[in-house]
Amino acid sequence: MKLQQLAAILGATMENAAPDQPITGVSGIDTARAGDITFVANPKYAPAARTTHAAAVIVAEDFPATGKPLLRSKNPYLAFARALELFYQPPKYSPGIHPTAVIHASAKIGDDAHVGAYVVISENVQIGNNAVLLPHVVIYPGVEIGNNFLAHAHAVVREHCQIGDNVVLQNGVIVGGDGFGFAKDNSGHWHKIVQSGPTIIEDNVEIQANACVDRASVGETRIGRGSKIDNLAQVGHGSRIGEDTLLCAQVGLAGSTEVGNSVILAGQVGVAGHCKIGDRVTVTAQSGTHGDIPADSMVSGSPAFDHKRWMRSTALFAKLPEIVKALRAKPDKSA
Repeated sequence: MKLQQLAAILGATMENAAPDQPITGVSGIDTARAGDITFVANPKYAPAARTTHAAAVIVAEDFPATGKPLLRSKNPYLAFARALELFYQPPKYSPGIHPTAVIHASAKIGDDAHVGAYVVISENVQIGNNAVLLPHVVIYPGVEIGNNFLAHAHAVVREHCQIGDNVVLQNGVIVGGDGFGFAKDNSGHWHKIVQSGPTIIEDNVEIQANACVDRASVGETRIGRGSKIDNLAQVGHGSRIGEDTLLCAQVGLAGSTEVGNSVILAGQVGVAGHCKIGDRVTVTAQSGTHGDIPADSMVSGSPAFDHKRWMRSTALFAKLPEIVKALRAKPDKSA
């Protein structure tokens, strides 16, 4: 592919670039070679953009000039993602059912399905067209799944859960495992609370490796359309996640948490149960929330509060020893 063709596909503007330069792949800024396209978003990496051996660098429209061939884009991160799609071809799975797969006679599977080795599909399951179930995937009884489902090896969908169209489950995902519910009996022992409510995953959701979305004791646990859940995240029973929300790695939601639309919970954020997080909220990494958060907020810390106040507070925290020392040295005028 020529550079000018790539620029046209990505909707980017060329700068200092040879239109007929062949592009053969995509690589990182430090490892790129002639023929590679690469990407820089943060201006602090401008020096790397000046020394890279890449054929061209995808950058934002306001990125400083480097003297190197550039592709300027309104959304460079998205342009880079689309470039990757052009040059990386993931494995393709031909329709067919592996002889070791176990499929109940009552299960209904749509057209062009790929069912891999040792997959188990239980009774009364319904799966739409173009499904790909890779080895050791297990689908429990009564599950309903839409079109274009992709489940990587060892993903599990528990009984009576519902999954929409275009859903991806990465390796080891558990959808609809039992919520953590126990009541103490009169003898002081923990009695298990039946988790009767399903997990519902709406369209265009991706759940990444070893994440767990628990089923509800009553009602349902729901993940809204277009939301993405990162590795090792935990969504507690009865929680509700809105649309286009991101739960980054190791986020933990206690039971009955409500998270709005277009929310970002950064890595290792913890949310106490029965809290409500409004639309477009950002909670920064390793923060802990213990109450409701209004829409359009950005919070940090544990317990989390306004991000700008938190930054000022942490800056002062480092100076506390000097402040205390100065206060103790100050003469007491009331004496």
